[in-house]
Amino acid sequence: MADQTKYDEDNIRSLDWKEHIRLRPGMYIGKLGDGSSPDDGIYILLKEVLDNCIDEFVMGAGKTIEVTIKDKLVSVRDYGRGIPLGKVVDVVSKMNTGGKYDSKAFKKSVGLNGVGTKAVNALSNYFRVESVRDNLQKGAEFSAGNLTIDEDIVESAKRKGTKVSFIADELIFKNYRYRNEYVIKMLKNYCYLNTGLSIYYNGEKYFSDNGLRDLLDETIAEDDKVYPIIHLIGTDIELAITHSKSQYSEEYYSFVNGQNTTQGGTHLGAFREAIVKTIKEFYNKPFEASDVRKSIVSAIAIKVEEPVFESQTKTKLGSTEIGPNAPSVRTFVNDFIKTKLDNFLHKNPETADLLLRKILQAERERKELSGIRKLAKDRAKKSNLHNKKL
Repeated sequence: MADQTKYDEDNIRSLDWKEHIRLRPGMYIGKLGDGSSPDDGIYILLKEVLDNCIDEFVMGAGKTIEVTIKDKLVSVRDYGRGIPLGKVVDVVSKMNTGGKYDSKAFKKSVGLNGVGTKAVNALSNYFRVESVRDNLQKGAEFSAGNLTIDEDIVESAKRKGTKVSFIADELIFKNYRYRNEYVIKMLKNYCYLNTGLSIYYNGEKYFSDNGLRDLLDETIAEDDKVYPIIHLIGTDIELAITHSKSQYSEEYYSFVNGQNTTQGGTHLGAFREAIVKTIKEFYNKPFEASDVRKSIVSAIAIKVEEPVFESQTKTKLGSTEIGPNAPSVRTFVNDFIKTKLDNFLHKNPETADLLLRKILQAERERKELSGIRKLAKDRAKKSNLHNKKL
């Protein structure tokens, strides 16, 4: 009989918070990578720190964020309320510790319960956090999640807020480097979603006056727009819509609580459905959904209370409800678009006419292509039949 593998108390291992993050980093930040892709881990580390700064801005505390990247040292400084000084170490090193558990303080927060900053700490060979409140300052430094310096609280003349600096651990992130284009795109998105926020990156200022309209203006050239951008804003929702003259595919940018949901989710599904339904009802025509959405370039941003994402990296919304005792995401998006887009098209007949022409053009192109395919198929059948007779 084969020897049975020993299995007793000695085989059971308990990991502390930092060991688990370092052993299974993908559970917290997705893939690792080397910085050559915008969803590589080093950008997620930056995003997790920025998310806390954005939460401060959303709560009305601090309108400026400063980001610097020099070689591999990243520093992020906000001018919010600052972490309570007695909890500076705990907030970045103890699981289940963070302001986001208090829904009154962070009703529509970006970050997920304070896990993000702890992951940054554990995955950095150098990590420093510094908080200033009420003319007092508290700082602490870590290496791979281990506390190395715990500074006393001292008087400070600095402006209130929080500063986090880190160097991602090269034992985990092999041969990495930050690409400016990916960092800048991330920071611009934060500005589009938070009008009035200024972000300085290595001294250069990024700012948006018009939210998602600015995003589409930067995405699509003026002479490529079928009609001027339709920009609709409501409570906890914002949309920007146009169609392209040159491209054929659908192009969407979706956000939840300021987070770029690159994989979409329930809000984007509801948006795509509502656009088609509203336009069909407005023109009272049975358009094909593909004809309505062909060449569309659009963006949607919504705010959800206690959002549920399908992964820690928050790239796909899983929430079906806007919040407790609130409508479903689908109903919320549908009702907004049905009312606001319909009203807009009634008030802007020139835009409505240009949109109609674009849809009819897509319909003609689809039918022409279908006819060509049918003709080619019929010819192929006749050719096969002729060959068989031979």
